[in-house]
Amino acid sequence: MPIMATEKSQKKFADQTLQQILHSKDESALTEWFAHTPSRRERDQQVEALDGDSVNTLYQNFGTVLFGRLLSEITPGVAAETLKTLDTPDRAAVLVQVGVSETADMLRELGKADTRTLMHCLPEELRNGVGALLRWDTEQAGANMTPSFLSVSEQLTVTEAIDVLRGPARDTEVTSYIYLLDGEGRLNGTVSFRELLTADPESRLWRLSRNEIRQVDPATDQEEAAKLLRDLGLAALPVTQEGKILGVLTSERAATILDVETTEDFQRLASTQGQGLSLRDASLWLLYRSRVTWLVVLVFGNIFSGAGIAYFEDLIESVVALVFFLPLLIDSGGNAGSQAATLMVRGLATGQVMLRDWGKMLGKEAAVASLLGGTMALAVSLVGVVRGGPEIALVVALTMVLVVLIGSVVGMSLPFMLSKLRLDPASASAPLITSICDAVGVVVYFSIASVILL
Repeated sequence: MPIMATEKSQKKFADQTLQQILHSKDESALTEWFAHTPSRRERDQQVEALDGDSVNTLYQNFGTVLFGRLLSEITPGVAAETLKTLDTPDRAAVLVQVGVSETADMLRELGKADTRTLMHCLPEELRNGVGALLRWDTEQAGANMTPSFLSVSEQLTVTEAIDVLRGPARDTEVTSYIYLLDGEGRLNGTVSFRELLTADPESRLWRLSRNEIRQVDPATDQEEAAKLLRDLGLAALPVTQEGKILGVLTSERAATILDVETTEDFQRLASTQGQGLSLRDASLWLLYRSRVTWLVVLVFGNIFSGAGIAYFEDLIESVVALVFFLPLLIDSGGNAGSQAATLMVRGLATGQVMLRDWGKMLGKEAAVASLLGGTMALAVSLVGVVRGGPEIALVVALTMVLVVLIGSVVGMSLPFMLSKLRLDPASASAPLITSICDAVGVVVYFSIASVILL
């Protein structure tokens, strides 16, 4: 009978919104809501729709454990705003259920006054763990590590280690590896649980240890640390300072970092950095503000294209057919440059290409661009013959080869140059490259035309 009752209640609450289950005191209602609302964006929207009274009702009806789970399964910004509606003692009780990393993420979203007040109310162990994360900048590995890991002395036997770890392992967040410490508490090796359980019970841990340990400093850039973890294929990467382990960067956290960084890279590539929200959720003002600066700047940049056309005004008047091919040619250079920049930004972001590879990539890109330009020139020359005759076709073909070559080299090189200057390579945005190629394309086109036709 109890099992049947549970199944009925689960069916009753399936597919209901958070607002609809608000006044229910049946824990299965919220559990079912988690199961039927896997999208974090949808959870955020439903939580944001609740007013202060509704949030407090939710907390009173479902308690600190489930409410803590709710906060840990929505984005930190939304969780922080939701947390503000509770009284300070209740906030502290909820954060105990949330965990160290998630609590630190939420407190970063709160004001300094709220953070200080809450930190004083937290239990000492949680307060120390959260404080260890908050001391680092959000872009550093130290801010993204979890201090919940397993470590023991390397001098223990396998049997002794299992006895020591039996209790802590239940509540530890990262159990992929056991970190071995020397007599002074410095990280000196690792061993996996599988190796521990299959080893000779009397063997000392240092005999099982992998002494080649890849580790990062807490001040390391988060993206660099995440890429290292991904490239090594590890489940976790130790974060150490002066040889002592402070925490570990997990593969889940690294995946989140790389996802966010890649999104930011491509927003910058399109000159829409600062947007933050998804396209669906962003307001009109935010979408406008994220794009207007670059576009206004590039309007004035395009004056150079106009100046180039004005300079060759006499040539244009004498050979009007040249105007027909102008948009086609300069757009081709911009397209080739944008394509090359996108590939290079992606390559630099994923670690497939390094700064030292510029020379090799330059030669390869020039060869590819020449082939692409030649193919496109052949196609457009046929139109040139029909539209203006053999001489026009020759001008158009030569220009096509050059603008595609120049556009590709510029597009490929800008991300490398910005990386060398320690700037974000994604700032080599497609609109910037297009504007450069437009101005260069105009000068190249009419210069070739003046030599051949005049």
